[in-house]
Amino acid sequence: EIGDNTTLRECVTVNRGTIDKWKTVVGNHCLIMAYAHVAHDCIIGDHCIISNSTQLGGHITVDDWAIIGGSCAFQQFTHVGAHSYTGGGSLVNKDIPPYVKAVRHPISYGGVNVVGLKRRGYSLDQINRIIDLYRWIYNKGMNITQAVSAIDSEFAPSEEKNVVLEFIKSSKLGIIKGATMSLEEPVEAE
Repeated sequence: EIGDNTTLRECVTVNRGTIDKWKTVVGNHCLIMAYAHVAHDCIIGDHCIISNSTQLGGHITVDDWAIIGGSCAFQQFTHVGAHSYTGGGSLVNKDIPPYVKAVRHPISYGGVNVVGLKRRGYSLDQINRIIDLYRWIYNKGMNITQAVSAIDSEFAPSEEKNVVLEFIKSSKLGIIKGATMSLEEPVEAE
């Protein structure tokens, strides 16, 4: 299934589904650039951009508004979270959580996708809540189970908290690791 207002550029391949799901889905308002490959049983959400020569293995889920840079290779069954950005040339074998930039080799957390979130109309309060969530996940010295438990009890309820925790709890491959980097600072009004 290919959604409305979706553009597939030159030499893109989209495989049909197998007995597992019987369909491969590309959502509405997506752009899949030249020479990209979407394998069998992939589910791509709405408003996604998949850049040139990116290869998606079978059974991958790409959530809404995700942007994937050129020449990336994704292992089968990976999950790419909403509003995330994957840097070009990445080899992806773990799930990429929502709202983050996934970069480097090996693939790892590169901060929150602040530019993308601003473009989507997220408020500074929402963006800073997301930065705080990921600071606890990646920069507090806890393992993922400890971080999820701490966030669940320490953070006030919010849509962003629910999205991030649900993604992590449902991950089958585990999420990308943190990188040695400076702590991300809160975003201030311009």
